Amino acid sequence: MTRTAVGSVGTDRSRAALPTGPRAGRAMLVVIVLLTGLVLVLGYVNKARCTGPEFDAAGRSQPDYDLRIDRDVCYSDIQHLWLGRDIDHHVFPYLTGSITPDGRLLGGTVEYPVLTGLLMWAGALFAHNDAEFLLDSALLMAPFGLLTGWLLGRLARWRALVWALGPPLVLYAFHNWDLPVVACAVGAVFAVHGWRTDRPLAQRGVVAAVLLGLGFAFKLYPGAFVLPLALYVLTASRPGMLHWGAAIRVALAAAATVVLVNLPFALAGYQGWRASFTFQELRKVDLTTNSIWYWGFRPESDPDNVAFQSTMDWLSPGLVLLSFAVAAAVGWWRWRRDGVYPWVAVSGAMLCGFLLLHKVHSPQYTLWLVPFFVLLQVPWRWVVGYLVVDLVMGIGIFRWFYALKTGVGVGIYEGFAAQAVAIGVWGRAALLLVLFVVFLCLPDRLAAAGANRRTPLAESV
Repeated sequence: MTRTAVGSVGTDRSRAALPTGPRAGRAMLVVIVLLTGLVLVLGYVNKARCTGPEFDAAGRSQPDYDLRIDRDVCYSDIQHLWLGRDIDHHVFPYLTGSITPDGRLLGGTVEYPVLTGLLMWAGALFAHNDAEFLLDSALLMAPFGLLTGWLLGRLARWRALVWALGPPLVLYAFHNWDLPVVACAVGAVFAVHGWRTDRPLAQRGVVAAVLLGLGFAFKLYPGAFVLPLALYVLTASRPGMLHWGAAIRVALAAAATVVLVNLPFALAGYQGWRASFTFQELRKVDLTTNSIWYWGFRPESDPDNVAFQSTMDWLSPGLVLLSFAVAAAVGWWRWRRDGVYPWVAVSGAMLCGFLLLHKVHSPQYTLWLVPFFVLLQVPWRWVVGYLVVDLVMGIGIFRWFYALKTGVGVGIYEGFAAQAVAIGVWGRAALLLVLFVVFLCLPDRLAAAGANRRTPLAESV
């Protein structure tokens, strides 16, 4: 099979279609950022409905907090974790922490990597109740949401409105501490394809790797993208040859970033630092995890079924890693066929594999996926379909929790809440499987435009 070099029509079209740099237009970026800001305000207002108007001695909103969070669909992990992690006592995270055999965290340790723990601590510094904690945390994270909108606007022009105006930003912007990690992941793509493109790809790849390492220190998942980034740098840095040194530097830069961020905490309080990872290892598959594993294996998936939970401890991560390997391998096949390693597309497919197969699928994970709808120009039917199903799930799951608490409308035939959960779980699962394939089949215009050369097959073997 014969293929063309860098001057091919296919590559030129990809480059022409890429709206980066000055062509994005200042007015367009202003509009995107302003709209993102407006939706972030709506997202905060939505969550703030659960705060106050009264507070108990511990700073918990009253009255009827436990019912309101589900009935009014305004629950957020931020507000909820004001209590139970010593956040209300302003304890610096991890240093004096530990975990009990049954998975209860003590001494300021939280269940997230260290940069998220620092963000939580900073958001609580001047707070005296869960409402102030939610507000201060929102103020800390909002700039990351705005930055993500700006970066996506630079990379994909008006398609960034999928981020700015999408329902996930209203539902989940302040559900948990996810805006910083999304900004890191999108920032890594921008570092390679939108920032100082006159610099060698090897240098831009190292900057992107550092950002992915920081993302790992927020919420882990961007760490998976280091592999496709390294393979892209390996194949695209030098015309007609594999640049192993550049690829290795990418991997080392990401690893060094993770170590440098985590090492002070590991040295100063190893038990507390390690407890955050132990918590995730001990977490069981249950009705709060929203995963196919719980709903697909009822009643065996009961949290008290030790055999099933033990199987999930290795089966779920094993299948996630297998999906990563499949995505990376398909990307390699596409490089041998087309001359460009589609690293952004492979990263998106990896994320789909994680969301589908991991034993926990928290609602706010949708924020991780939305930028790939923008960057890869996914067909609108899949974008709209996923956002609709996610909206049904995001509302239905909390209404169902409310039904469980009140004992009214719990069954699948008794009300829409239980039906919405079923639609959400299986609708998302089906669409994630489709998107895994779609991402790997879509042309990665960012990667194609940034490649130095389309390497002939004869030179790649």
